[in-house]
Amino acid sequence: MNLFQAIVLGIVQGLTEFLPISSSAHLRIVPALAGWDDPGAAFTAIIQIGTLAAVMIYFAKDIISISSAVVSDLLKGKPLDSDESRTGWMIAAGTIPIVVFGLAFKDDIETTLRSLYWVSAALIALALVLSIAEKHTSNRARQGRRGKAIHEISWLDAMVIGFAQAMALIPGSSRSGVTITAGLFRNLDRETAARFSFLLSLPSVFAAGIYQLYKTWDVITASTDNMINIAVATVFAFIFGYLSIAFLLAYLKRHSTGIFIGYRLLLGISLIIMIGTGHLMP
Repeated sequence: MNLFQAIVLGIVQGLTEFLPISSSAHLRIVPALAGWDDPGAAFTAIIQIGTLAAVMIYFAKDIISISSAVVSDLLKGKPLDSDESRTGWMIAAGTIPIVVFGLAFKDDIETTLRSLYWVSAALIALALVLSIAEKHTSNRARQGRRGKAIHEISWLDAMVIGFAQAMALIPGSSRSGVTITAGLFRNLDRETAARFSFLLSLPSVFAAGIYQLYKTWDVITASTDNMINIAVATVFAFIFGYLSIAFLLAYLKRHSTGIFIGYRLLLGISLIIMIGTGHLMP
């Protein structure tokens, strides 16, 4: 890819990573519409390091608090003594499913599942499931029951959300989309579901990015252009990822995910039409 393509894809990654509309889908769709080559799953994983940095900086206070509590409680011989340490261990446990499924279906994730047929199906399917989750949330609110705050998340909540995160391995499903959806079904309020979703993403995004960086290091360092393009895409992903986090958390305080449901349905149906009419190759 050239520098312009790297900038565009970095912006796309940053804007869509945390919104429940799927960054991997957009990194597959945008190049297809523009007539560019598919950047591939490895490129996606590497530039996610930029959005990982955005999460780490935005939630630095939470991360320091959780990490400190985990270490402190371990030293006291009471690893689950505080809310913060329990949250840390829940994040660790909730990461296990995506690691297991990611290793088990690695080849399919990098090849077959990148088909636009899969992407369009995932976009539509999650939109429908998310709409059911929103209805569940609305019913709970009408009954006068508030959603759970982050310190009220149970081990079962964390594991359900963790297994949901594994679905994000399918391009088009959306990491934030599937985890927020699971959180809503588990009676978390929208902002808490998004916040836990972002924190849960840290270990798996870091591991995937470092692995793909190591795996493709020879290709990346084969030319200066490759290194510059990857670096530029990652920086833009960081900047727009940070802005995206701030936007979504503020938005979900007052609004439902309805606008994202509509967007997913429109994009998924449009993809099917464009593939069916020959305007896009799957």
